[in-house]
Amino acid sequence: MCNQSKPSPMRWLKGQMLTRMHGMITCREFEDFVLAYLDGELTPIQNRVFKVHLLMCRECRDYLNAYKRSVELSKQLLQKTNMPVLDEIPEDLIKAILDAKNS
Repeated sequence: MCNQSKPSPMRWLKGQMLTRMHGMITCREFEDFVLAYLDGELTPIQNRVFKVHLLMCRECRDYLNAYKRSVELSKQLLQKTNMPVLDEIPEDLIKAILDAKNS
């Protein structure tokens, strides 16, 4: 999501604001809250912080829109193929994803 190369001066300033202002979250923290945000599971304060980050960060807005679109397309594909949509993600799949992310 967020560019790993040397940031532009404006991006650096935004990063400083996001990490040093009280009640703000970083882009990585934003990623951690996406699913809870979409499921409506954030507290009112968390929701407000999440939305402030969205206002300030174009990359995270793009990430959230792509995430929503991926979910939408996945649901459409499952409907077309008559595959059941799982209510819960199997534990072995979660473990494989986390292992891959930590590698």
